[in-house]
Amino acid sequence: MYAIIATGGKQYKVSEGDIIRVEKLGAESGEQVTFDNVLAVSDDKLLVGSDVANASVAGTVLDNGRGKKVIVYKYKRKSGYHKKNGHRQAYTEVKIDKINA
Repeated sequence: MYAIIATGGKQYKVSEGDIIRVEKLGAESGEQVTFDNVLAVSDDKLLVGSDVANASVAGTVLDNGRGKKVIVYKYKRKSGYHKKNGHRQAYTEVKIDKINA
């Protein structure tokens, strides 16, 4: 059984027991989180639309962290313009406990 959920502007295909990294949720380690925006659920057949209107996915927050650094380098020739910047995206690691369909 799997479900497709949407969170943080992205979509994830999850099953029970999966560990996924989503955009930062603002929950501490050990807290329970519920994803209500379920797009599809599949057990033997795929259910979408009004069939999954009250479906949800429950999970436990394992960790909060930041990803690897990405370097952004801007340069304009002949003008002496150089700008170096770095970015680390925040994430929340979630273990999927149960799919309620």
